[in-house]
Amino acid sequence: QVQLVESGGGSVQAGGSLRLSCAYTARTYCMGWFRQAPEKERGGVAIRDSDGSTTYADSVKGRFTISKDNAKNTLYLQMNSLKPADTGMYYCAAGYRCSYGTNAYNYWGQGTQVTVSS
Repeated sequence: QVQLVESGGGSVQAGGSLRLSCAYTARTYCMGWFRQAPEKERGGVAIRDSDGSTTYADSVKGRFTISKDNAKNTLYLQMNSLKPADTGMYYCAAGYRCSYGTNAYNYWGQGTQVTVSS
């Protein structure tokens, strides 16, 4: 069983930055960040697989960076140049198959809210 605990969300003005953290209790093949806006489906934002390769949703490319510190058992999402469209609940996920589909992930955190005002 893998436990995931997110932190770092908050409210920020457009153009600002936030760094999300996800503390995990065990390693899996793939980890990622997902977000869900009100009345919308949860969608993938950034994925990192076990060899360190990363992929990003088109909407966040060049602004968000996913990284991992194995010594601290922590996954990060650095978010720069934030836009109101980035508002939502951000979830950390872990699993054994990399995909932007939520069904690929076995473990989920409780989420952390990010609100970007214009």
